[in-house]
Amino acid sequence: MDQKLKVGILGGTGMVGQRFISLLENHPWFEVVTLAASPRSAGKTYEEAVGGRWKMTTPMPEAVKNIIVKNVNDVEAVATEVDFVFSAVDMTKEEIRAIEDAYAKTETPVVSNNSAHRWTPDVPMIIPEINPEHVEVIEAQKKRLGTTKGFVAVKPNCSIQSYAPVLYAWREFEPYEVIATTYQAISGAGKTFKDWPEMVENIIPYIGGEEEKSEKEPLRIYGKVENGEIVPATEPKISCQCIRVPVLNGHTAAVFVKFRKNPTKEQLIEKLVTFKGLPQELELPSAPKQFIRYMEEDNRPQVQADVDYEHGMGISIGRLREDSIYDYKFVGLSHNTVRGAAGGAVLCAELLKAKGYINKK
Repeated sequence: MDQKLKVGILGGTGMVGQRFISLLENHPWFEVVTLAASPRSAGKTYEEAVGGRWKMTTPMPEAVKNIIVKNVNDVEAVATEVDFVFSAVDMTKEEIRAIEDAYAKTETPVVSNNSAHRWTPDVPMIIPEINPEHVEVIEAQKKRLGTTKGFVAVKPNCSIQSYAPVLYAWREFEPYEVIATTYQAISGAGKTFKDWPEMVENIIPYIGGEEEKSEKEPLRIYGKVENGEIVPATEPKISCQCIRVPVLNGHTAAVFVKFRKNPTKEQLIEKLVTFKGLPQELELPSAPKQFIRYMEEDNRPQVQADVDYEHGMGISIGRLREDSIYDYKFVGLSHNTVRGAAGGAVLCAELLKAKGYINKK
């Protein structure tokens, strides 16, 4: 047990915090030893602090029930107990940036699910299968923070997971224009149907800030490291609408693509099913064996049947066909709180450990 890295979760009582706890139960490399949350939860056991608000389908792990929750603002007290932290705090963007930097300055790496640092030029925003080399920018960030080990790394928005890896797998055909509509689950807002009864049999055609993230974040992921910062790519141009739908888990995307080259449908499918990234090569514990699968059936992927593919870490693509205005269209599905949130962050942390950026203190 001694060789496992000690992990703290900032914002441990919320939905993403709970997902981190579920995913890290029995993790081969990481062990949750510290949970931090708002002052109102501090001093209670984790079980008391969460109360009736446990939102996972699996029970709360026994190992965390009696951990005394710390105040997330007591940075030193939390940092001394852990090798690194996952961040899922619910604060303003300015507060999140400040607190994540404060933890990093205690020489504690921070792997964040929050959006606050996604556009900080020297903070890598990583989908490990696509842009693992962006971790190189951490050296410049450490200089800015004045640290030797502490840094912040982030994962991108949940909405882009259903199409950004696909466009990357097709990069040699030069996709340059993309229209996407995402149909997003309520757990993306940290809610269940019990919390949000208005969503039953309802659709809301707006998710604050989501469309801009869905259009811009893929370009940063496709970008490159230059002079200690990440320079975003300029293509493909993406236009997106994001719709909240009455689904608990799973973001679906309907996507239209124009290519500069002329791929066949068979070539496009082959690029998806043969796509592998560094997590697959390194066999990281949370990496899906088959990251992208293509489903031939006309009525797939479906949320109920397919959202948990590869334990929620893989993405399912279907309905690829030629289009009368664009070149091709397809439908993608990903698990928004696993691959799209906590699971994606755990995979980032595994990559950072494998690359030597996260170690025992």
